[in-house]
Amino acid sequence: MKLGWDLRTHLNRHLSAWKNSDDPSPGDFIWEIELQGNPEAVLWKGSQKYFRSGPWNGIGFSGAPYLSPGNLVFSYEFVSNEEEVYYMFSLKNKSVLSRIVLNQTDYTRQRYTWSEETRTWKLLTFVPNEYCDKYGLCGAYGNCDSTQLPACQCLKGFKPKSPDGWSSGDWSQGCERNKPLNCQAGDGFIQFRRLKLPDATHSWVNKTMSIKECRDKCFQNCSCMAYSSLDIRGRGSGCAIWFGDLVDIRQYQSGGQDLFIRMSALELGSKGNETKLKIALIIATPLAALLAMLILCHYFCKSRSSGGRIKEKKENDIKNEGPDEDMELPVFQLATISHATDNFSLSNKLGQGGFGPVFKGKFLDGQEIAVKRLSQSSGQGVNEFKNEVKLIAKLQHRNLVRLLGCCIEGEEKMLVYEYMPNRSLDSFLFDQTRAKELDWTKRFKIICGIARGLLYLHQDSRLRIIHRDLKASNVLLDEEMNPKISDFGMAKTFGGEQTEGSTSRVVGTYGYMAPEYAIDGQFSVKSDVFSFGILLLEIISGIKNRGFFQPKHNVNLIGHAWKLWKEDNPLELVAESLGECFTLSEVIRCIHISFLCLQQNPEDRPPMSSVVMMLGSEIKLPQPKQPGFLLERTALEMDSSTSKHDSTSVNEITHTILEAR
Repeated sequence: MKLGWDLRTHLNRHLSAWKNSDDPSPGDFIWEIELQGNPEAVLWKGSQKYFRSGPWNGIGFSGAPYLSPGNLVFSYEFVSNEEEVYYMFSLKNKSVLSRIVLNQTDYTRQRYTWSEETRTWKLLTFVPNEYCDKYGLCGAYGNCDSTQLPACQCLKGFKPKSPDGWSSGDWSQGCERNKPLNCQAGDGFIQFRRLKLPDATHSWVNKTMSIKECRDKCFQNCSCMAYSSLDIRGRGSGCAIWFGDLVDIRQYQSGGQDLFIRMSALELGSKGNETKLKIALIIATPLAALLAMLILCHYFCKSRSSGGRIKEKKENDIKNEGPDEDMELPVFQLATISHATDNFSLSNKLGQGGFGPVFKGKFLDGQEIAVKRLSQSSGQGVNEFKNEVKLIAKLQHRNLVRLLGCCIEGEEKMLVYEYMPNRSLDSFLFDQTRAKELDWTKRFKIICGIARGLLYLHQDSRLRIIHRDLKASNVLLDEEMNPKISDFGMAKTFGGEQTEGSTSRVVGTYGYMAPEYAIDGQFSVKSDVFSFGILLLEIISGIKNRGFFQPKHNVNLIGHAWKLWKEDNPLELVAESLGECFTLSEVIRCIHISFLCLQQNPEDRPPMSSVVMMLGSEIKLPQPKQPGFLLERTALEMDSSTSKHDSTSVNEITHTILEAR
């Protein structure tokens, strides 16, 4: 039989243990092929991985050395293509009887052969069969070696993350690097031999690359932590690379596979080696520049000879590009995502936006995910998809939503995020019932978290990033109500000292745009500061800026708040759901900061570094001038404006609104 997947029908052929020897109903002990970039066989104990075989390397599974070509009992094969992913074995001697049993009692997968002499089943092999077979025993970057005491050892170049726990036999926290990586300074790789390759959940493969091309691919991607040959037969072929922490590594005395792990240049050698590296870079840089100039000249001359027209890529061209284009993070197979979302069941649908629908899903290891699926009818989705993939893959901050991977197969393009159980901030703020769950302590925590996330984007990430669509629906909340900024489809990046730009295509959401951006297409980090000021007012008041109209004074939310401030009555702005349970000084301070962020002139708005400092201290704040977009309009103008923009409105939970100007 085939153990694995028929991708055409989404059939998963797997084995389940009986609940016990007397009850044949399925237990929670399962053996199956896990679909991912580099598939492998996994034993599940409930929702937890219990044992994994390691990826297939052309000869056998890297974590199953007993599957050797010299095996006298059976032969085996592993097939992974667009139609099927499966493992299968065949008996070499057809007269031999063999069977595999999943034992729920002691959680082992056992292989028996029939002995004609004794007329009994004899145990041939079983897994897990020793201490180091336990999944993830030594934590991240820990190497389990059954010949050592203790069995868990940190890989070369790593040290225990928790020395006290490590010495007491608790290895769950794993190891960390002796010296941190510095991608820009030039990392390198250390070769480790005879290993069970790491958990391949966050991995990517290419069957045609050489090992040198594989190394170059990994070296160019700062998120790549390790690489190896996909097939070790002969001189080796294909490429497998890993992202994120390397988990469930094991050392073998014979068998296993070579793995090249990314290391800091400082860890790789002496200062002499560093000097050589610098000299090499100094020599290579002008050569690369010269080569680039020659290529550009050739391309320019070629384009002139063909009539001087260089065609831009159409979206149809983009749709045909492979998943390895600009690859920055793990690529999941469509079958994996389909299985996780119950074939995109409507019962798992979380929302709908300009990008397309968003579905809740759950991987077999129990991890919950949110899948943003590009609608094929979306006019603006492809470029925003590519932009979001490139941007978020490089961002790591506790107040930014984490992108786990993407899926690009045929017409399907999807982003896979960590699931946020409390959905988006607007689902609390603007709902009279749920708003009561947000007391002032939680609201202030959310305000500070958003500010820190923006500061990271503007100042602390590798590139200066302007979000351009910061709003309540793009702030997600985890199980502890920690805010995470999401949806980077409209974001812009700046390098070097650049801090501003302009566009003729204004995108974003009406009601959150800064004046200079909405009117003239000018955007900068101060555009995001303005949007943050709007968010502050919404969090404090529980009132949505877009569509708010104060009939008594013909002003919008900004004008209403400013009027109360000038009348020395700012507490009237506080949401009714808060009652009188709030910290007066913090509320007043947040209202004050919001007006500083909402200044008409971008130069008058504080940078996010100052905003974070103002939120976390008692320093005296400057007096704000009249804010921008403080509108006094007639009811007729309000109706006209509302109808104009509502015609392009979508559910703002999942994506942005494009406004052509």
